Amino acid sequence: QVQLVESGGGLVQPGGSLRVSCTISGVNFALFAMAWYRQAADKQRELVASITTGGITNYAESVQGRFTISRDDAKNTVYPQMNSLKPEDTAVYYCNGRFLRWPWGQGIQVTVSS
Repeated sequence: QVQLVESGGGLVQPGGSLRVSCTISGVNFALFAMAWYRQAADKQRELVASITTGGITNYAESVQGRFTISRDDAKNTVYPQMNSLKPEDTAVYYCNGRFLRWPWGQGIQVTVSS
């Protein structure tokens, strides 16, 4: 059974930084491109960043230059480093496969506010 567990998150001031993580169990993690998604209140879930098995990254225009996605295949974990956070980054953040999706985890709340 595949399980995705996000951790970290919380309240951060505008301009601040946050590093969250997501650990996946039940799959051979190293074989899959991974991604982070987010869903703000009253909005659809959107793709934020992705990373291939070879480490090639892609970002949504809204976070380009501020977010960095990375992965540690030995730990079955994917990380986004979020810098220069803005209030519009406030959302519930989720990880999942980039192309193959598993049941969504609980997500983590990130709130950017002064």
